[in-house]
Amino acid sequence: MTDTPTLYEWAGGSAAFVRLTEAFYAKVAGDDLLAPLFAGMDPDHPRYVATWLAEVFGGPADYTASRGGYPHMVAEHIGVAITEPQRRRWVNLIQDAADEAGLPDDPEFRAAFLGYIEWGTRLALRNSQPGAEVVRQAPVPHWGWGVAPPYLG
Repeated sequence: MTDTPTLYEWAGGSAAFVRLTEAFYAKVAGDDLLAPLFAGMDPDHPRYVATWLAEVFGGPADYTASRGGYPHMVAEHIGVAITEPQRRRWVNLIQDAADEAGLPDDPEFRAAFLGYIEWGTRLALRNSQPGAEVVRQAPVPHWGWGVAPPYLG
């Protein structure tokens, strides 16, 4: 399979990640556990997160170009003190938002998508703790299919 699409392409490009983050942050706004974390959120925050996710999943490096890449993203989480229940709720709501936004529901895509979500939220949880030793300089991760390429048949 030499023409395997990126996760970004498979998802439907930038528009898919915008739909995802709009659906997700609409859920966050009404969630008793997560709403306090995002109370002072920039109105453009969903768009920024969509740009981040698009880059992570193989789209254009627009987050790096416009927001400063990984160093900026990690800095946003330092000292926030995310709890495990908040992390888990974030994971659950983003999966619900993926359904609502019409992201592909094939097992291969969802396994890769959730793999990144688990990795990213666990890293954010760790980096957000008071006194955490945080790696502040790193490239934006580029997430791929892992061991299961998309079934195209």
